[in-house]
Amino acid sequence: MINAVIVDDEPKAIQSLSWELTNFSEEITIMETFSSPEKALEFFKNNTPDCLFLDIQMPTMDGFQFLEKLTNRDFPVIITTAYDEYAIKALKHEAIDYLLKPIDSDDLNLTIEKIKKFNSKIFSIDKLERLLLSFNGSQTHQKITVNSDGKLIFIHIDDIIFVQSDGNYSTIYLKNNQKKVVTKKLKDINNLLPENSFFRTHNSYIVNLNKIKEFLKNEGYLIMESNHKIPVARQRKTEFLDKI
Repeated sequence: MINAVIVDDEPKAIQSLSWELTNFSEEITIMETFSSPEKALEFFKNNTPDCLFLDIQMPTMDGFQFLEKLTNRDFPVIITTAYDEYAIKALKHEAIDYLLKPIDSDDLNLTIEKIKKFNSKIFSIDKLERLLLSFNGSQTHQKITVNSDGKLIFIHIDDIIFVQSDGNYSTIYLKNNQKKVVTKKLKDINNLLPENSFFRTHNSYIVNLNKIKEFLKNEGYLIMESNHKIPVARQRKTEFLDKI
């Protein structure tokens, strides 16, 4: 079953598209609908559907602006609109398809096949990633494998200074002022790192204990080798001091 989200500023358009999707195909279920793109963005911070049907013409934020603000794009986006002049721009924003309202059943069936193909490809990548993670686990945690910009990259743990959460994404800060934005939540990154040298100081941060320069006890902050200032949550201060 394909869990779909619809974002359209017109409730009647949402109702119509929901009917079309569920009646044209038994493979689609409506996970959520939003007439407010701002509320939809909040939803996507903690949820990942199988696909998004997105209207373009919305008054507070058009569909393309919405996509630029959307941090999690691990699912296919289908543009829905009554106008055909946005097709090229939709492709530039990496939408997998473009449907004109009212939606034709044959077009929708083709779109569903594209959604399934897209998600199958992502599933295969995830399987490969899990295999690589298993291999790396047998290599005494010398490296971790993460997904970044559609690529699997291998990061030596000694190169990591700290990791910062960004919702469904994380940013890994490395030596030599490098950083990688990866499609993993902080808790998942934490599970990849060895406990003896990494510590989650805060809901939003994991630090490499070997890369700390200073601990400002009164202020509750760490100064890392990169000179970044990282907070230590009050409730984790005692555990942190035990670690070091």
